[in-house]
Amino acid sequence: MIRRIAIGALLAIAASSGVGHAADPRYPDWPCAQAKVPEISLAAVWAGPPLDDVQNKWKEDAKISALVEKLAARRTPLDDAQKAITDFLTASAADKTNAGKLLFAGLFDALNAQRSSVMNGIERVTRKQREAAEKIRADTLALQALQSASSPDQAKVDELSNQLLWETRIFEDRQRVVRFVCEVPTTIDQRLFALGRTIQQEME
Repeated sequence: MIRRIAIGALLAIAASSGVGHAADPRYPDWPCAQAKVPEISLAAVWAGPPLDDVQNKWKEDAKISALVEKLAARRTPLDDAQKAITDFLTASAADKTNAGKLLFAGLFDALNAQRSSVMNGIERVTRKQREAAEKIRADTLALQALQSASSPDQAKVDELSNQLLWETRIFEDRQRVVRFVCEVPTTIDQRLFALGRTIQQEME
């Protein structure tokens, strides 16, 4: 049992080598295979009319603000979000262009903020993982020292073994979560692009 714990801890430490070495030195806490792009480029997701004259004005319209919140929520299926856009802009026929610009400006702001929050969370977890890896490494060495003593204190060996097992499980669970969450910024990019395209099509 103790041997399995030690092997598990060593595997966690080996996995942590990826925690401390970011692909891009500008972002030392970014662990994802996907390159870190701090903000979505407007040009990458919007080919409609310029938005300069509607910046932040979407917040002044209660109906658009509520719709932006609904559309930006990942729990809203993309198909439902696109239908809501079509319904809204059809009802705004008198000023469809301005309504579409306001709606996209709101989505751009909301999804960029959502994306930044996710990326900041990933980096916070990476820093915790780095600290956890150091703790696992230290506790593994301490366990080996206890086991190598001429008269091992079995109670201490058992206590540290249990602690190391718990630390290793938490570390591995976080690693799995990070791998999953690394996909979220790309998902947000794709959602914004798809919604922007729907808005543009309705404005034409």
